[in-house]
Amino acid sequence: MRKQEKIVVGISIGDLNGIGSEIVIKTFEDVRILELCTPVIFASIKTMSFLKKHFNSPIQFHGINDAKRVQHNKVNVVNVWKENTDITFGQEDVKAGEYAIKSLRAATLSLKNEEIDTLVTAPINKHNIQSENFKFPGHTDYLAQEIEGNSLMFMITEFLKVGLLTDHVPVKDVSSHITKTLILSKIETIYNTLKTDFGIRKPKIAVLGINPHTGDNGVIGDEDDAVMRPTLKEIRASGKLVYGPYAADSFFGSNAYKNFDAIIASYHDQGLIPFKTLSFGQGVNFTAGLNRVRTSPDHGTAYEIAGKGEADESSFKEAVFTGIQIFNNRIQNQKLEENPLKKARQKI
Repeated sequence: MRKQEKIVVGISIGDLNGIGSEIVIKTFEDVRILELCTPVIFASIKTMSFLKKHFNSPIQFHGINDAKRVQHNKVNVVNVWKENTDITFGQEDVKAGEYAIKSLRAATLSLKNEEIDTLVTAPINKHNIQSENFKFPGHTDYLAQEIEGNSLMFMITEFLKVGLLTDHVPVKDVSSHITKTLILSKIETIYNTLKTDFGIRKPKIAVLGINPHTGDNGVIGDEDDAVMRPTLKEIRASGKLVYGPYAADSFFGSNAYKNFDAIIASYHDQGLIPFKTLSFGQGVNFTAGLNRVRTSPDHGTAYEIAGKGEADESSFKEAVFTGIQIFNNRIQNQKLEENPLKKARQKI
């Protein structure tokens, strides 16, 4: 992990026909952010200059051919491609998907090589990125292959944190994916990230059931009784504060989530529907469990407003700040682990 005064934040540009470029530009128009970090956009200076003109932005870009040549106090753009690009806002296009993946691959390589400290990914279209060379449902799955660790989709705000046992899995296949091994692995990942990345010394975690009403004693499926309950009991016996399974239909409406540091949902929509309902536009998607920091906004390409100057950059900006905070927290935790005196005091 690099240790320097100003954190280098890499940005993959996402789908050029969506709102990604607009929210990136709006975020870094505020020059005060350059006091906190040094941004590096993986795209091309030609493309970003076109977008600057389109959005009538005062932002100034600094073109470089290599992330190693980053200059602080500037908005750097790595030239991942040099040709002109045809941008048709609001349209799903295979070519836009190809550029999104070129940007992501280049940014991920720089993250692996520690040329950048954190990665913030602008939204992609999960359909037009598919090709013979790229067959991943999304960012999280790709990064799981490229970066060391056990990746987990973790949706976070200051007051709500939701992790997933399964993410981009068809609903019909969810129950077959949820095994004792998976539950143990995912809870361990969230437990460790709450301690290391968020400074919560004794995390309290709630787990939502697989079936409606957690199966109603086998009337609506036996997975909760056969797999979930005994696994959670075993985890609690190890000393971790992990509770459940809870019926998902009333858990958020009753404000029960406020009693926990994190909630683990069994599948994608079970966790993301309440999360986005409660915090849309302010949430951050954090890929927990990796040895590198990656965040993204909590929304998609929003083709319907792309190119119109109407996109809200709040979630993307929050993703930048969250990535910086997590990176700093990891450095502090590393220092603590290296200092036996502090470590001993913490146990007292």
